[in-house]
This record gives sequence, structure tokens and C-alpha cells, in this order.
Amino acid sequence: MSKLEKYSAAIKDKDETAMNELLHDDFKFTMHKSGNSLGKADVIKWAMSGDINQDKIRIVYENDEVGIHHSFVTFDDGNVEAVMAVYKYKDGKIISLETGATPMPK
Repeated sequence: MSKLEKYSAAIKDKDETAMNELLHDDFKFTMHKSGNSLGKADVIKWAMSGDINQDKIRIVYENDEVGIHHSFVTFDDGNVEAVMAVYKYKDGKIISLETGATPMPK
């Protein structure tokens, strides 16, 4: 199973142990739509909240250095976004995640 498959499964299953194993201690998540950045603990807390519901997950590309992933994400408030994500890897873990999101009509 690839890193991105494991990451998506960890979010779906709310698997905090897997998230801790997959994310580098220096992990940084940059959301370009809002300009916000989150660290490892914040992302794990958000993922465990159940607010992130991914559908139609597609791994566009992945190797030992980077991964590119697209999905439709439905949030608890009912908003749906098409999300393109770029992951960078270091020491076998995800060290950074950057996303661009397009709001989808309800």
C-alpha cells in the first residue's frame, strides 16, 4: 500500500496511530485557499474529528519523494470542495502537504 493510500485510510478510519506514523514530526500543511498552515498535531486532531470525508480519491502520481492526490471532500458543515493535494516525503514520512481547493455546488 502506498503512503497516500495509507494516509487516506487513516483519515477514513480515524486511525490516530497510523497518522502519527505517516506524518513527519516537522510536518506542515499549507492550505492555499485560506492561507492557513497547520502542524502535525493540528492535522491529526482535525482528521480524528471526522470533519474530513473524502470521496472519489485518486492518486495522480506518487514516488519516493512526492505524491499528488485528488478527491472531493465533504465537510461537516455540508460544504464540498474538489481538493488537489501535493505531498512531499522525507525520511519515509510525509513532511509537507499543500492543497488547492475549489468549492463545489451543493
